[in-house]
Amino acid sequence: MRPDPDALLAQVANEKPAHPRGRLKIFLGYAAGVGKTYAMLEAARQLAHLPPHPSNGDGQDGQKAPGVDVVVAYVETHGRPDTEALLAGLEILPRKTIEYRGVTLTDMDLDAVLARKPQLALVDELAHTNAEGMRHPKRVQDVLELLDAGIDVYTTLNVQHLESLNDVIAKITGVIVRETLPDSIMDAADEIELVDLPPDELLQRLRDGKVYVPEQAQRALQKFFRQGNLTALREMALRRAALRVDNQMRAYMETRAIAGPWAAAERILVAVNANTLGEKLVRRARQLADELNAEWFVVFVETEEQSRLTPLRQDQLARTLRLAEELGAQTQTLAADDITDGLLHFARSRNITKIIVGKPVRPRWQEWLHRSPVDSLLRASGEIDVYVVSAAPERAPTAGQRDWFPHRPFGRYLFAILLVAAATLLSYLIDPLLSQTNLVMFYLLGVVIAALYLGRGPAVLASTLGVLAFDFLFVPPRYTLIVDDAEYVLTFLALFVVGLVVSQLTARVREQADAARQREQENATLYALSRDLAVAANVKEILRALKTNAATMFGRRVHVLLPAPNRQLQIVGQDESDMAENERAVATWAFEHAQAAGRDTDTLPAAQMRFMPLRTARGVLGVIGVAPGDSEAHLSPAQRRLFDTFASLAATAIERAQLAEQAQQAQVLRATEELQNSLLNSISHDLRTPLVSITGALTSLQEQSGALDEQARQALLENARGETERLNRLVGNLLDMTRLEAGALRLTRELSDMQDAVGSALEQLGWRLRGREVRVDVAEDVPLVPMDFALIVQVLVNLIDNALKYAPRDTPIEIRVRAQPQQIQVQVMDRGLGIPSQDLPRVFDKFYRVQRPEMVSGTGMGLAICKGIIQAHGGTITAENRLGGGTLITFTLPLKT
Repeated sequence: MRPDPDALLAQVANEKPAHPRGRLKIFLGYAAGVGKTYAMLEAARQLAHLPPHPSNGDGQDGQKAPGVDVVVAYVETHGRPDTEALLAGLEILPRKTIEYRGVTLTDMDLDAVLARKPQLALVDELAHTNAEGMRHPKRVQDVLELLDAGIDVYTTLNVQHLESLNDVIAKITGVIVRETLPDSIMDAADEIELVDLPPDELLQRLRDGKVYVPEQAQRALQKFFRQGNLTALREMALRRAALRVDNQMRAYMETRAIAGPWAAAERILVAVNANTLGEKLVRRARQLADELNAEWFVVFVETEEQSRLTPLRQDQLARTLRLAEELGAQTQTLAADDITDGLLHFARSRNITKIIVGKPVRPRWQEWLHRSPVDSLLRASGEIDVYVVSAAPERAPTAGQRDWFPHRPFGRYLFAILLVAAATLLSYLIDPLLSQTNLVMFYLLGVVIAALYLGRGPAVLASTLGVLAFDFLFVPPRYTLIVDDAEYVLTFLALFVVGLVVSQLTARVREQADAARQREQENATLYALSRDLAVAANVKEILRALKTNAATMFGRRVHVLLPAPNRQLQIVGQDESDMAENERAVATWAFEHAQAAGRDTDTLPAAQMRFMPLRTARGVLGVIGVAPGDSEAHLSPAQRRLFDTFASLAATAIERAQLAEQAQQAQVLRATEELQNSLLNSISHDLRTPLVSITGALTSLQEQSGALDEQARQALLENARGETERLNRLVGNLLDMTRLEAGALRLTRELSDMQDAVGSALEQLGWRLRGREVRVDVAEDVPLVPMDFALIVQVLVNLIDNALKYAPRDTPIEIRVRAQPQQIQVQVMDRGLGIPSQDLPRVFDKFYRVQRPEMVSGTGMGLAICKGIIQAHGGTITAENRLGGGTLITFTLPLKT
């Protein structure tokens, strides 16, 4: 038999937990006084290398012993001397003091433990409920945060605090345990140690005052600590421990391919409704799943009737589904026309072997009118086992809690009565003209109107009153309910049945339409949000879309907080003072732990805002918070689900914007690297060439001065001077480009003559123009131009030098200057090869050079510098090919600044 791969992977995950999560050990007992805290302290002392039973003089609080670094985060000794003695030698952290309704309370200081960061923290009473004002409502959440911080935790727990056993404990002991925790906490524990004590010995310890003070002990003996109760609780604790050992044994056998009587995998489906029975069904299913080691699902089927739940029922349903998730189930809401069909379709698609449903609690006469889904499920389940869990009738809601449906208020029933009265009056007026059987149509019309506008209940009332009114007023003998003709009995029956059917169908259509309208509204809202986010190009536009849609969806303001480079959250698009420090602390906790926090959550529920982490596949991007307009207003369950979707869409949009920004930055960096490479390649060549020429000329003059005649010496000097000027222009271009990039180019505008600028440019080029024909055409009407004379001369030098490089020596270089309205135009023309059309848009880009078969020296900066200088003057510069061949570069300068 081969090992199970899934079992091997699970074993690896369990044996090698993700760093830096700590390990959790639970000391499990069945009641107070069995010795859980004592056993925990003994184990801690052993790890800390302290004597197991110190004398009164051994050790001092706060003294650090060798071995494992152990601190007492919270231990409740209940005044027991033997337990208090075990604290000697262990470091005890101070507790946090809280004022609550005039009473001073102490509790574990979570921040102090995190700051101390020991190897092992001792935290007593895992199921304890924290005082109001603490970070978490439950101590178990404090422990989970310690584990996430990499701190090992030893803790204690009584079996009656497990959520799945809550109603069983209440039935056995008569006491409803309020402090409970999800079974998944116990499942996730790395180690469980059962602390057991026979019930007789525990009762004797209670009588001796070793558990509670005498008054408390006497009350406990009369209520909770009875022999039968303790025996049942002990059995539950032993079963849970045995189940844990059995699961470990099964995992061991599967990973090592040990043959055994392996049962086929069981899968359990729990059907819940929006009533209190759902929580009991979930707990029963959890127990059964543990016994069968089965995967389990909790499903709510939303039909037309179920789609119109009141806020009270919605809250109950949300609590049931949340409880199921806490206990480890997979939850799902299905939309179906029929509960039985929806459940069976889901069950067969997921290979469900057992279905758990609740026993119907409504009166039998209602089941005659509406068949119970349980009966239908039993008949149609086939080979799937169906478990029916009994329950006491649901407590009737108080006046302030009663469900509200559109047909319940008294006014709607009054309108139904008025419709019957109107039909009766109309029938009375037309009675002489029609037969009695035709008058039935008026009553049917009243039933249809009642069903369409008033609801099912008023329609049934209208149908019943219509039959009675028709019999009493129009069927002989009149004004009695006695019928002489038996045929009228069939008429009454048909009127009543048709009225019921019509009212039922009409009401169902109306409910379906209302449900569809509600879904349409939600979908339209989400579509509008998705559309707005899709067109948002950056985080600022995304935030604007979120604010607009949040006001529409929830009637509330939203705040988006994103991490700065130092990982501190910052409010985006708003003033930092818009959020109080305590609210910011809640947002920080939600960001660091990737969990919802604040209002209507289990973490810091006293906050005014509800924060959701913006989670994507890349991690937590930030936090989104929703602030109520009214401090008393809370999000409904439907709004909370909508807000979860809202946060998910927002996270996706922000991630998209950030990725787009990163891609743009990467593109800029890539382009910068390409420019740098081009610059280095060009500069290295263009710097080396004149330097080589200068070095060669000077070397020849130094070594061969006696052998050279005057003409040769002058030629060498002229060559060195020319190359020096070329090198000077190159360095000047580099400096100018640097100034342009840094935005440090400053213009000194003066009225100057463009003809003088052309002359200065030609003079600077000097020897480069030898043997070249240059034609200058300056119109007589060209006015003085406000310009930086030196920079414009540099532009002309770069343009003429560029023409000299690419034009044949026997072709002329032409310079033309013309006056135009509001500007002057300068053109530099040659008769070279011209510029390929695909390169024309890029010739003014930095370091861009046209690829030609023959290599021409240059850096690709000259034209880019020209463009920067001309644009700084407010002018334009363009390049185009001339008719007949060659290049024409034109720039303009405005006559007014």
